Amino acid sequence: MCFCTCHPHYNSAPCLFAVAVAFKNAKQYDQAKEACLREAEAHENNKALFHAAKAYEQAGMMLKEMQKLPEAVQLIEKASMMYLENGTPDTAAIALERGGKLVENVNPEKAVQLYQHAASVFENEERLRQAVELLGKASRVLVRGRRLDEAALSLQKEKSIYKEIENYPTCYKKTIAQVLVHLHRNDFVAAERCVRESYSIPGFNGSEDCAALEQLLEGYDQQDQDQVTDVCNSPLFKYMDNDYAKLGLTLAVPGGGTKKKSPNAPQDKGKGTPTVGTHADEDDDEYSGGLC
Repeated sequence: MCFCTCHPHYNSAPCLFAVAVAFKNAKQYDQAKEACLREAEAHENNKALFHAAKAYEQAGMMLKEMQKLPEAVQLIEKASMMYLENGTPDTAAIALERGGKLVENVNPEKAVQLYQHAASVFENEERLRQAVELLGKASRVLVRGRRLDEAALSLQKEKSIYKEIENYPTCYKKTIAQVLVHLHRNDFVAAERCVRESYSIPGFNGSEDCAALEQLLEGYDQQDQDQVTDVCNSPLFKYMDNDYAKLGLTLAVPGGGTKKKSPNAPQDKGKGTPTVGTHADEDDDEYSGGLC
């Protein structure tokens, strides 16, 4: 299939759109991309920013089909800026989210940036539910990449928004995620502070989430790996988002998990036959007949 897009007949935006669709259907993605870019330029010349942005976004999708993801994201970001300029921020945020999904597996850092930008656009429009969903995507990508300091901050922002929209049960879940992240950062103080601050959230104190977290922190502080493992294997933890469930399943207490013994624990002296002699026993045997 061949179309000469240099012909004057093809310089109008509607014709260029038709050409782009024809190339796309023929899986000639490079030519489809070029037609989309020419269409976008035609719309820009006519001050039709929304349609120009749509054409740039479509050109980005053609680049995706060609596995040219960085270039695809560049065009999607350009489209989102034009959507904002046109006064359609929702469409801009959706485009940014789409760009984040494209590169989440190959460039997580860029994906986080796109999700956070999209969340910011929604937040500026006071569409907090959409904003917090995108922040959640960013948090999970950060956890997956072990960027735990950034994940802790992202989760705190999520929790603040959920509290603002009075979705308190989700605040409890975000507190669990925060505690797991902080413990993996080896910051017990921050984990404990998260729980303490959450007592101000209606219904948290006395919830199963609160009880489980108190038990988790106690086990971690006492270096009781069994207690920590039991809590993290409970349904409350196992059925969280997969990235946080993995944090629970891989959480190890400091010191190798040796339980701290109570100072009043009985010593069972004289019971049973010892299998391994102590150095003191050997010394007694060696010198039992005197030095000579």
